[in-house]
Parts: sequence; structure tokens; C-alpha cells
Amino acid sequence: MNVLILGNGGREHALAWKFSSSRRLTGLFIAPGNAGTETLGTNLPQVDPLQGDQVVDACRKHQIDLVFVGPETPLEAGVVDALQKAGIAAIGPDQRSAQLESSKAFSKDFMVRNKLPTAKAREFDTVGKFEAYIKANPGKLVVKKSGLAAGKGVLETDDPSQALAFGKEILQSDTLLVEEFLTGFEVSVFVLSDGKDFVVLPPTADFKKAKEDDKGPNTGGMGAICPVPSVGPELWNRIHTEVVLPTMEALNRDKLNYKGVVFIGVMVTEQGPKILEYNVRFGDPETQVLLPLILCDFGDLVQAMIDGNLAHVRLELSTDVALGVVVAAPGYPGPYPKGIEVSALPTPPSTTFHAGTQLAEGKLVTTGGRCFTAVGTGETFEEARHRAYQRAAAVQFEGAWYRKDIGTKFLG
Repeated sequence: MNVLILGNGGREHALAWKFSSSRRLTGLFIAPGNAGTETLGTNLPQVDPLQGDQVVDACRKHQIDLVFVGPETPLEAGVVDALQKAGIAAIGPDQRSAQLESSKAFSKDFMVRNKLPTAKAREFDTVGKFEAYIKANPGKLVVKKSGLAAGKGVLETDDPSQALAFGKEILQSDTLLVEEFLTGFEVSVFVLSDGKDFVVLPPTADFKKAKEDDKGPNTGGMGAICPVPSVGPELWNRIHTEVVLPTMEALNRDKLNYKGVVFIGVMVTEQGPKILEYNVRFGDPETQVLLPLILCDFGDLVQAMIDGNLAHVRLELSTDVALGVVVAAPGYPGPYPKGIEVSALPTPPSTTFHAGTQLAEGKLVTTGGRCFTAVGTGETFEEARHRAYQRAAAVQFEGAWYRKDIGTKFLG
């Protein structure tokens, strides 16, 4: 098959790396891609993933059989709708189902309507009602932007003035949700769906805060681990029974299921697992630690999703563990410089996934805030962590930084 991957981050480099080893692959294209994907296939930097007509034209020009949509923004923009209309197979939801991620209000309504375990929430579209609610409800709350925010649209605070300032800024252009604060630990659950049946990948956890000990501002994710040491068989069974299965049944019932990835953000509380949010695609950096642990042919797996044949596929997984460390540009997640020359990378580079990079006049330079994800695998988390941090330290450019404690809170 000829495959087109949409996106230019670490997730898309990991997808390209995984597809490149499939026996089914005849051609690999990435739009727009980055310096890492360029070593595995053909980048199409002129194609805008948000423009369905451009994506369809590229598919026809390069005889693409399958499009795998990486990020959320093309899904919200309706690129899968355009591909479906053109008769081109795609991994990802249409615009209606993409609202599970692009609208937290739509998503919360889906959870409540289907009696799924989740935090209590109120939706607001005016400053006056929001301000009155905050003043009447002291204590720690979660304020969420309803629309897409690249992982930065959530504030957890017990400071009413901070909540008001954050919320008022959101209300200038969007609605917001105020949720009860849940105590526990988060798990990322990724489900592969063929539009009806599904398989569940191992539990992962990402590290969203910029600083050690999960402090500082939210980022797009500073690292990830897979599987999660504190998710034993009993808890994993509860997550499957109380969260995954009812979610997938509800998606089928509401005619919202699709051929693609369903992400369920879960908070494990003393009362049991509760749903924080849905995404409609693979996460970043979770993808970078998930894909190295899938042993079966990834092309076969994706083809089964397209064909509606997942019920007959045996998912083969490694017993190894994986840990990924994001190497970021100076200043991230605030303003950061671009065009910093990368002077060194680890060897071999196979599981050092590029995100914000490009080749400019023969030099490798940074173009984003999160620049690389260095992934290590091993029989134990200690092995995986050691290898990941060796690779992260070998990534060298001016101002490069990374969290030093990825995974440690789960290691006792």
C-alpha cells in the first residue's frame, strides 16, 4: 500500500518509522513531515493537512491507498470528510465524531448522556455567570477551554483570581467547562477501532507539566512511559470494564464510532476510574513509546481497521517497557527561538523521534518547541529509563532542556 501520514511531529515520525517496516508498504509520504520523516519516506511540505482539497489532490497524484491522520486539527477541519467523499481510505473520524475532542462541551454531554464515569461539570459562555459560579464555589477546580488548545487549555487551581483570569481569556473566543477536581493518577488508554470492534493497547502515562515533580505550566507533553507500573491486572480490568467497553458501546449506539484511534484520558481515583477527556487520534509523546512495543505488522493492523476486521486480528505486544523523554527548545512552553542548529544526535538514531525540525541549507535546525523524543526500551523500567536519558543527553543544540524525572513517580 501507498501510505500518506498527515502531520509533522514526533508522533508522525514514530508512525512513519513503524509503517516503514511493514511488508505491505510500497510507498510512504508525509505531509508536511520533518527532518526525521524525510529519512523514511517522501515529505510533501507544500501540502497543508488542514486543506482537504490539497490532501485529496496529493493522494491522487501519488496514488495513495491510505491516509493516516496524526494531529487533531485536520480532523476538526474535516479532512476525513473530504477523503471519504473522494473514496480514499482514512484513519480518523469525520468532523462530527471529531467533536469528541474538538468540543469538550460535546464530549462531556456524550459522557453524561451515556452515564459514563466522569467529573461533574458546568458549561459557561458568559463572563457574568462564570464569575458568579467561581465566587460561590471556593476550593480547587479545573477550568477547561471547550475547543482545541494543543494540551494547554486546562488550568487546575484553588486561586479564584487565577481561575477568573484564565476563564475570562477563554470566553473571549470560546465556551468553557468548570469541573470538579479529581484526585488520583492519570492513565492514557488508546483503543484501535474499525468502526465497530476494537482492540486496546497497553496503558501509558504522559507527563504534561514543564517542571520536575509535575510542577509548572502545562505543555504538549514532556515524556511518557508504557506500560504504567501502578496499573496491575485488577485495575486494568476495571478500566476496561467500567470505561473502555461502555465508551465503545456508547460510540456505536450514538453512531459516533469510526475507523481510527480513540484516546481515553482516565483519572484513577479512590472511587474508581473516571474519564477526563477523549481524543480522536494518537497522543504525542505517548505514540513514541507505544509503537516500539507493537510486534505485529503495523500495516496489517491498520488494514484490519479499514476493512472492519479487527475482531479477527491477534495483537502481538512486546513484554518490554518503554520510556520517552522530550527534548525541548529554550523557553518552551512559552515563547522560544527557532532555527537553532542541532550539533549532535544519538547513534543509532532509530528511536530518537524528530518533532520540530527541518533541514535548512544542509543543516538540521529546530522549528518548534518540542524538538525530539528520545525513547529507550528494556526489560525493566530502569533499563528503559537509562537508555532514554542517554539518548536525550546526546541530543545537542543551544538551550536544549528536558525533565530529569520522567517515570520516577511510578518507580517507587
